[in-house]
Amino acid sequence: MMRQLVLIVWTILSMAAFAQSEAPDVRHGNRDFKHEAYDKAELDYRRGIDKNKNSVESHYNLGNALFRQNKYPEAGEQYALAAQQLNPKKDAKKLAQAFHNLGNAFYGQEQYDKAVAAYQSSLRLNPKDNDTRYNMVKAMQMLQQQQQQQQQQNQNQNQNQQQQQQQNQDQQQNQDQQQQQQQQQPQQDQMDKETAEQILQALEQDEQDTQEKLQRQQGQKRRVEKEW
Repeated sequence: MMRQLVLIVWTILSMAAFAQSEAPDVRHGNRDFKHEAYDKAELDYRRGIDKNKNSVESHYNLGNALFRQNKYPEAGEQYALAAQQLNPKKDAKKLAQAFHNLGNAFYGQEQYDKAVAAYQSSLRLNPKDNDTRYNMVKAMQMLQQQQQQQQQQNQNQNQNQQQQQQQNQDQQQNQDQQQQQQQQQPQQDQMDKETAEQILQALEQDEQDTQEKLQRQQGQKRRVEKEW
């Protein structure tokens, strides 16, 4: 069973190197964070940032508090702000940790390609970090799975589009056939009418011919009778 992602937390602060005015708020935040009161820790760290916007620790720890609350986009923003203020040469370890947690934030958003890139940046600064390497491998696996799912979705979408196009073509063909039948129907009706008129005229002509024939026959008989 695979273990969860590793989140790197800064909980021990050097007062000699961190004597800014925001230090009490950060200490309170660390205490709340330790007791898993992440919402309170978030408020503490934000107060520290209000007093010193360039506080790397405040931004970084705020990112951790937000991450614990599943606020991954906001956490990523704080990790990025902390990373921007760190010197790659002087603060390589902390910068590596910032990239590590930034990768976690991307992972939480299912942006696995960005997560892999962040872990790679972390490993370039600290190649021996096995936790980062583990997270990167897991992100790469999820990325591959995501790409396969996306490929399958694209294939299904293409199939659905082809089926829809075929249905549209069949529907259009049926409409054309119906329209053609409707156009042929008046012509057929007209032909039937004309045929009926021709038959009627033929019957009338036959009747007229029959009457004329009868009249001629009757005329001949009368003439014979007179002669007789």
